[in-house]
Amino acid sequence: MPGRTDSPAATDRPEAAASVTGAARSPAAPGTAPHASTARLPAREGPGIARLLTTGPPYRGQLRRIGRGRVLDIGCGTGDTLARCAPGSAGVDHDPRSVARCRARGLTAYTPDAFLAGPHARPGGFDALLCAQVLEHLDDEQVEGLLRAYLPYVRPGGGVLLITPQEAGHRAETAPVRFTDFTLLRCFAESVGLAVRRTYSAPLPRPAGRFLGANAFVLVGQVPRER
Repeated sequence: MPGRTDSPAATDRPEAAASVTGAARSPAAPGTAPHASTARLPAREGPGIARLLTTGPPYRGQLRRIGRGRVLDIGCGTGDTLARCAPGSAGVDHDPRSVARCRARGLTAYTPDAFLAGPHARPGGFDALLCAQVLEHLDDEQVEGLLRAYLPYVRPGGGVLLITPQEAGHRAETAPVRFTDFTLLRCFAESVGLAVRRTYSAPLPRPAGRFLGANAFVLVGQVPRER
């Protein structure tokens, strides 16, 4: 099981993966959905290019890489990204206040247990899964448990987008568990059977992550077409 990975050698290229073990191989039973963090990178950069890079729609470019279909946004917060997803998309967040804010905006959002009991919890009901600024707050077993709990709701062949902060964003977050870079993202994706299509740094190349809080590690994966 990989532990904390703080290596400065990470680049835009996919790294070699290590095996991940821990959580059970079956989806979580109803009523036991793992909680998703509401953490988001704060816009704390100064004026200039750093501020410009944090003012656009969250993850618009990244979402294009997993298609235009219905997205299941895990850790949706108050819905800034969810609001830009296709009709039929839904968010899940452990904070009832965030869920209420989403619903006040006309968005579909649930707490974890409410999602499992609701009409959107249909196997294969979504075209893609987004999990942004969440995994760095979980330990290895929790990450695998969360992914295994929600991936069954994405159709075979659907896209998966995993996003975690780089150095500056990691330092600005509240109580992250560990630095989650390309290597760990790839380990987690492969541990739950995802095909890794691409890893890259966004919005700027990897070195910018040391000073730009908006810079993130991005993994684009795909749910197997046959399960």
